[in-house]
Amino acid sequence: MHRFDYRDLARTLDATLVGVTNVLVDLRARNELREQQDAIGFEKLKQAAVIESVRGSNAIEGIVTTKARLEELVQGAEPLTHGEREILGYKNALQEIYSPGFSGSLTEDYIRHLHALLLGGTSNQAGKYKVEDNWIQERDAEGHISVRFVPVRAADTPDAMIQLVMAYREARQDERINNLLLTACVTVDFLCIHPFADGNGRVSRLLTIMLLQQFGFDVCRYVSVEGMIDKHKAGYYDALKASSEGWHDSDNDYTPFALYLLQILYACYRELDRRYVEGTLERVPKSKRIETLLMDAYVPISKAEICDKFPEVSVRTVERVLARLMREGTIEKIGTYRDARYRRL
Repeated sequence: MHRFDYRDLARTLDATLVGVTNVLVDLRARNELREQQDAIGFEKLKQAAVIESVRGSNAIEGIVTTKARLEELVQGAEPLTHGEREILGYKNALQEIYSPGFSGSLTEDYIRHLHALLLGGTSNQAGKYKVEDNWIQERDAEGHISVRFVPVRAADTPDAMIQLVMAYREARQDERINNLLLTACVTVDFLCIHPFADGNGRVSRLLTIMLLQQFGFDVCRYVSVEGMIDKHKAGYYDALKASSEGWHDSDNDYTPFALYLLQILYACYRELDRRYVEGTLERVPKSKRIETLLMDAYVPISKAEICDKFPEVSVRTVERVLARLMREGTIEKIGTYRDARYRRL
């Protein structure tokens, strides 16, 4: 049986993982400052992100509806089908996690509670561990079905969940352990256990969101992590497969999925940056819009990208602002000709 032990996270880690986590910590700090400065703008982003999260997490599992109907369900419409009840269940679970004063934690009771919320009365197995063995299967391009992974047996599931929760609690006591990497490891282990007959993927994403929020990475409130995963779904399954190989013998490598999750978070921060800047720039002069875009961009940006952001601004105006900012020593130019990009100093 798999040995649940996250103590290795306190030791030497892959340099790439360390580098990306450090970048995400910086982005978190910057985002916290923005939240304080523009509470109204962030509230608007939050409303849109909930809808996208509900859509994205259910779409990964093949549960879909129209955009208009999804908005109606999120706003309180009565579900009419089994699928709509599951969509509404995810919304209810997500809103509980995002509610003021939320105090849920990674315990067996709360995991089962999330599962019960998720299924929303659609199954008599809601909130209960599986009673029959299950497996994860996939279908190739030719339609052939194969077993992708064999999870923990039903008889061993209660003990495995106890071990998972205890290992997590132990890790939380060690300040050397990176919380983002711990979140990735817990997600992989939960999915390898696959404790429920149905809904494991959606519960895993709810747990991921809950842990990210508790660790201060609340970008998921404003840009949907689930929607970003759905956008890069092939990478999600590939990373899970790579990190689950050898899991039963405790010989698996969490790095592929950890790196995938960190990249998803980075993509969310970049998208938040784009939405924040666009929302802010609607109220300022053209030249100031360009300047603010350059000052707030996390990565170097090209003239063409600036023009794409502001199609109403002439190329000449963009060039004039870039030249002025370089003269003032506010930005620098990287590369030449079509490869040229600009970044703040």
